[in-house]
Amino acid sequence: MITASDVFDYIPVEKDALPERFDIELGIELYSLQFNYNETGDFFTVDLYTKGDDAEDIPLIMGEKLMLNLPLWGSINRDDIPAPTLIPMDMGNQETRITFENFMESVFLYIADGGGDDGSTI
Repeated sequence: MITASDVFDYIPVEKDALPERFDIELGIELYSLQFNYNETGDFFTVDLYTKGDDAEDIPLIMGEKLMLNLPLWGSINRDDIPAPTLIPMDMGNQETRITFENFMESVFLYIADGGGDDGSTI
């Protein structure tokens, strides 16, 4: 049986340690992602930073809301946005929205570039 992790890599987020910020290589560029949680609205956001000449974080997009099955930064057409598509998905197709309870349980932030453990492509 083929699972989502066979086709897609995902970005592990420690939801119990939010806000969480870390560096990640997306395509050939190094970025920083910061994940935040809004308790009142029960939703997650992510901030995207690029690296400056002195390795300082330069904000690119702040407060992008994670929406189920919608790519991050999908409506933004800029050259400085990461090339791989990042998309929060529930591969079991049971969830209707992203919540604290289902994020990193049944909903994961996948890197939809066909990476996966077996190197296959989509």
